[in-house]
Amino acid sequence: MDRLLPLVQNETIKIWKKKRFYVVIAVLVILIPVFTYAQMKISQNNAKNFKDWRNQVMNQINDYQSMLASDRIPEEWKRQRRIAVQQLQYYIDHDVNPNTPNAVTFTRGFMSGAVTLFYPLLVLAIASDLVSGERSTGTIKMLLTRPVKRWKILLSKMIALTMYVSLIVVASAVLTYLISGAFFGYGGWTMPTFVGFTTSGSEMDTTMVHAIPQWQNMLMQSGLIWFSSMVVALLALMVSVLVRGTAASIVTMMAAIIAGTILANMSSAWESAKYVFAVNLDLTVYLNGTPPPIEGMTLPFSLAVLAIWALVGVIVSFSVFTKQDILN
Repeated sequence: MDRLLPLVQNETIKIWKKKRFYVVIAVLVILIPVFTYAQMKISQNNAKNFKDWRNQVMNQINDYQSMLASDRIPEEWKRQRRIAVQQLQYYIDHDVNPNTPNAVTFTRGFMSGAVTLFYPLLVLAIASDLVSGERSTGTIKMLLTRPVKRWKILLSKMIALTMYVSLIVVASAVLTYLISGAFFGYGGWTMPTFVGFTTSGSEMDTTMVHAIPQWQNMLMQSGLIWFSSMVVALLALMVSVLVRGTAASIVTMMAAIIAGTILANMSSAWESAKYVFAVNLDLTVYLNGTPPPIEGMTLPFSLAVLAIWALVGVIVSFSVFTKQDILN
């Protein structure tokens, strides 16, 4: 342990010097105002067209019901719309506006929408070349000549990676809240939100639904996003160990994430797709009451699938890194 801490410090500094985290922050600072401005325009347009938020929600329900009457809408989309109608009606019945414009609501929406593609890409900016990058530059040879066991070197990289993944999730939440608050105000922390929606086919069960303050909802959501991001990070570390080139490592993981995102939108008829890690990345759907990609998926199931993928990634990473011939 006395040798592990300096290794972690060294890995943390190396990641920092690559300035990848600066790029992540720059991307957030550029994109968040764009999405905030777009949301502000939507809110202003709704305020002009609807005097009361109930009218706005009822209009949304009517739009969904019109879609349900169309024969050209796929049955999978209809199932999602039926559940959305029931959920919106639940909010009207309990006199809670689900679209209240404030910084906390916007932050929750932004983070929830970014979990399947945006967050994984931010994580890949840090994780994809932790080993392959040093192999390409030759610095891994200098590191392995030290009297330190290989598993400790890889463990230090994993600890440093965990720290940066956590920092990405926290920084994105803070920046989104601060920037959107300039447009919508910084209130909304104690606004009630409903959790506990469960779906069965095209029906929604509300027996377990209960109200929690929005700050608690966002905290739970951030934890789920962190878990999903860590799974992506550990799989990226595995690919970085297996693939020798930095470019090949990054492209491999990007292809897996993008292909998985597409698969998640097309997987309703392929039940076995629920075991693919990318299909399970959006854990926030279980908080929001949104139907999962494949009927029958639950939060414990998705957590278990992601945990197994992460465990396999860790086992493969340590097994290969401690045995492969890196010096030649």
